[in-house]
Parts: sequence; C-alpha cells; structure tokens
Amino acid sequence: MVAVAQLVELQIVVLAVAGSNPVGHPKFVEEISKSADPRTGPAQKTAESETRKMRFPVKVRHRKAEATIYGKTKSYPFYRVTGYVHGNRVMSHFATYSEARIKADNLVREIADGSKSAVLSANQSHDALEALERLESFRRETGKQISLIRAVSEYIEAASKLNGQTVGEAIERYVTTVATVKRKAIAEAVEEFIKADAPRTKAAEGQRAQLSTRYTYTREIRLRRFAKTFANTAVCDLSKAHLEAFIVSLGDFSAKTRNHYRATVQQFLKWSVRRDYLPTTHRLNEADSLQLEHANTSDVLFYTPKEFRALLETADGPMRGVLAIGGLAGLRIAELLRLDWSDVWRIAGHIEISSTKSKTRQRRLVEMCPALAAWLAPFRIFEKGKILDATKDGFQDQAVKL
Repeated sequence: MVAVAQLVELQIVVLAVAGSNPVGHPKFVEEISKSADPRTGPAQKTAESETRKMRFPVKVRHRKAEATIYGKTKSYPFYRVTGYVHGNRVMSHFATYSEARIKADNLVREIADGSKSAVLSANQSHDALEALERLESFRRETGKQISLIRAVSEYIEAASKLNGQTVGEAIERYVTTVATVKRKAIAEAVEEFIKADAPRTKAAEGQRAQLSTRYTYTREIRLRRFAKTFANTAVCDLSKAHLEAFIVSLGDFSAKTRNHYRATVQQFLKWSVRRDYLPTTHRLNEADSLQLEHANTSDVLFYTPKEFRALLETADGPMRGVLAIGGLAGLRIAELLRLDWSDVWRIAGHIEISSTKSKTRQRRLVEMCPALAAWLAPFRIFEKGKILDATKDGFQDQAVKL
C-alpha cells in the first residue's frame, strides 16, 4: 500500500506535466530525475563546519518564486531548504551549505517555471519513473496505451471494492469462475434438452414420474418446430427478432396455444443458460413476443341434472364410478385416472387425493356428498385397485361413445 500511496501523490503531477501520455515526455523525465538527486539524503555526507558566519534563514528568490535555507542547529546538524510548490511545502536536507544553495536555486527556478516535479521526494520520483517504464513496456507488448493517472485511478477504484482482497486475487477468482459461452446449433441443443429430461418421465414402482409422458410429448413437438424454424442458427445467436418471427409463424394457432409455445421456449432458454449456450445477460425473455397474450375464454358448457343422471345410468362398471366422482366431487381427469379405490374408502365421508396423485402434488381431501355416496355404494366390494385402468385417450374414447 506504500507504493499505491506514493502513486496517488503523483496524480497531480502527471495531470499537469505529462497529460494523457506521460511516457516519453522529456521535460517530465528530466524534472523528476533532478528531484531524485541522491545528494539530498542527510546521511550521504558528514556535516562540516561553516567557513564564515552567516545569518539564517537565507531567502533565495527568482522572479516571484522564493525558497528558504535554514541553518544547522545543535539538535539537527543539517541545512534545510524549504519552499512552496502549488501550495505544498517541500523540504530537503543537506550536509553542506553549497549543496543547499544549489538546491534552493534550482527550486526557485522550477517554481517560477510552474514545474510540479519539485514536490516529489527522491523515492516518489524513483517510483514515478518505474511506473512509467512499466506502462511503456505494457504499450509495446499489447499496443494499449494507458496513462499513469488512469492506471492509478482504476486500481484505487477496484481496491476500494475488494474489502482487503488484492486485485490479483479477484482477477484469478473471476477467470476461474466466469462462464464461457459455447456455440451450439439450436437443433442439437433441442435434442440434448429432450434427452436430458427423458429420465424425469420415468418413476419407481408405486411412485409418480416428475413429468408426464403426454406433457413431454407435446413439448417435444413445440421445441422441434422451434428448431426447424432456425435450422442454421446457434443458440447464442438468437435475438429478439428471431423470437418475434417464430411467434408470428404461429398465427393460425389460438392465443392459448401460442402461450404454451412461449412457456416452452422460455424453459429452453433457461436450460441453455445453465448449459452455457447462452450468456446470463441475454435478455431474450424481455422480448415483446414472449409476453403472454390474454386468451379469450369460451363459454362453459354443463350437463343438466337430468342429462348427468342419464349418463350415470347408461354407464357400465368402472366408468360409472369415474363419472360419479368427476361430476359430483370435481376431480380432474388425470387425477381420476390415478385414483385407487382405497383412496375412496380410506377416510369416511371423504376422498383422499395424495400428493403423488394430485396435479399440484399437494395432498387434499374432497368431501363426499350424499348423492355421490349413493352412486358409489355398489362399488364397496372393491377395496383396492385402479378405479378405471385406462389412459387419458382411452377414457375420452369411452366418454365419447357414452
């Protein structure tokens, strides 16, 4: 931090003398080289007695500039030269009066000429030259020209945010953790996405899969259509314009269907970020084309009590039980097809939909009204087993026939 503090002190000097390109500035180098004169060190020469009586302090002037030479004292046997450079008091120490006088003469001339290098100590001048040499070496190696003030300013700004960690340590950590975006064709990425989700459609005995096969099937159709639209495009090259063109191509579909496509594309984009096929800052989700549409809701049709009674009376076997529970308890079709007779009888007066059978994966109890209890009474002979062993398509075929 000593070196940094010294470099901070150079900011004023570099701004005024070196400008944006201090390296190679002959006046600046000459001035700081002078200020680095090793003879100013008090230990360089032993003190010697005065050859004649002098009255101190001695004032040395050049135009409006002034410096002062203070004599030796018993407690400090060295001559001191002081002056003010742009409001900053500078002081040098010498063993002989002749050296002090030379320094004072040079100092007043530098002050009169407007030089700021006089404010630098020998160590600071040395550090300035070293820093300029490093910057020049960096320019030759990389072709990038950076001023000393910029280098110091950026370092201080970075160091102030690192809470004691060095800039080098922070850079090393960044280099080892930053994600590098990989180029991957959309078609290849889509197939990889589908393959990665395949295990989630399978479940152990007695368990429910994370994803239904019907859901993944329809999602695959949407994703492959998306990939086909941009056959020669990499995921990282996707733009908001691409998404706009894709949604426009779905113009023949309903707003609800287009919203399903939007949700699928957003899932794919999120997965692509995790796979480093897209940068985290892609902002594609902000595209206007991915904002949900307000779908028009069609009128809800319903059965009259007379019509529904006719359905129940006409239905045979398990189909009657499924219709009774669906119509009088309000279960979803997917939940009905997962339901077991033990779920119907386990809790008196209620049907239990466990978390593995509920659409929301949350357990709930549905009250069994008297009418439902009456229609289910003949099924008391069944203690367990599926109420209706059929797929959703199979159930719908039977319902259409009924």
